[in-house]
Amino acid sequence: MKIAYLDTIAGIAGDMTMAAFVGAGVSLDALSTELRKLGIEGFELAARHVKRNSIDAVHIDVVISHQPHYHRHLKDIRAIIDNSTLPAGVKEKAQAIFSVIAEAEAKVHNMPLENVHFHEVGALDSIVDIVGTAICLELAGIERLYSSPVKLGSSGLINTQHGVMPAPAPATLEILKDYPTLLTSIPHELTTPTGAAIIKALSHGVLGDELLNIRSTGYGAGTKEFAEIPNFLRVVIADLQPALEQEDVTVVETNIDDMNPQLYPYLIEQLLAAGAHDAYLIPIIMKKGRPGILLSAMVHTSRLEAAIQCIYRETSTIGLRLQHIGRRKLPRRHLEVRTSFGTVKAKAVVRDGREMISPEFEECKRIALERNLPVLDVMRTLEREISSQPS
Repeated sequence: MKIAYLDTIAGIAGDMTMAAFVGAGVSLDALSTELRKLGIEGFELAARHVKRNSIDAVHIDVVISHQPHYHRHLKDIRAIIDNSTLPAGVKEKAQAIFSVIAEAEAKVHNMPLENVHFHEVGALDSIVDIVGTAICLELAGIERLYSSPVKLGSSGLINTQHGVMPAPAPATLEILKDYPTLLTSIPHELTTPTGAAIIKALSHGVLGDELLNIRSTGYGAGTKEFAEIPNFLRVVIADLQPALEQEDVTVVETNIDDMNPQLYPYLIEQLLAAGAHDAYLIPIIMKKGRPGILLSAMVHTSRLEAAIQCIYRETSTIGLRLQHIGRRKLPRRHLEVRTSFGTVKAKAVVRDGREMISPEFEECKRIALERNLPVLDVMRTLEREISSQPS
């Protein structure tokens, strides 16, 4: 899955987001061409490279030749987007961002949604920032958006159409409710309402320890320079690998030196039937030089008691060792495939983004016995036929 990860090193704003995607490889000409589908005249994009802490970043200015209408309601902006010739996906994302902003403004100012006036965000350059961000996601082929916890400045003041406001702006805080944030001591507006709304409306959350295959990276520079941090937003475009399944399991072990070895195969069968993921035997030399067996079983925590009772019931041991561990496994599923031997049960495992299908060994064994064939020949035939089938 192709994703974009917004690393809010110095917060996020609409122009920084567009610039970061351009830095990551989105064509500025293609972005400008798509923006003209809004049907609004009087603006153009101007991009330049700047240095932030010696790192090259892209800064984008929305150059306005005239401002046809400064104050707009949500319905006005929705009409502009709906009447455009932009792709449906771009329209949907842009509308979602504006809706998030409108709902926050309505809450902060205690007014009906339809009465909300867009000031800064109703200005042409902000419309371009929001729609341009949606276009960048489309041009880059992004399937999902993620972010770091959103960084906010604090203890500062900002000038708005509503007058002097504390940083972060009240609308920004309202937008970021229930989304992971970091409040820094930097007395500036790091994250704007537009930037917050982009993340709140489009992000699938923050990334943890997922595996990424990085394709490209871009840096979108803010206007100011801060002493504390480099003022840019970093976007990482990558392929997200399927998450490994994780679960808590317990390893149950015991040493046995006084049991009839004929009983061990039955013991293993009973442990697997009781819910153990795996069970095995290791020959060991115990105290006083006596040969013995190390019995080890890996059991999901929910089936632990059943496995313990099975061992006490079927062996001579009087004590067990328990070790609680974590287990990670590749995504897998069971399926049936058609082959020259008929329908065969198989297992599909996802590795490095590719699904690999192999026949279950018990099926190979069954076919070999039924047809009096070498089991290895059956396995090879099934693997060849399965691999040649369309995915």
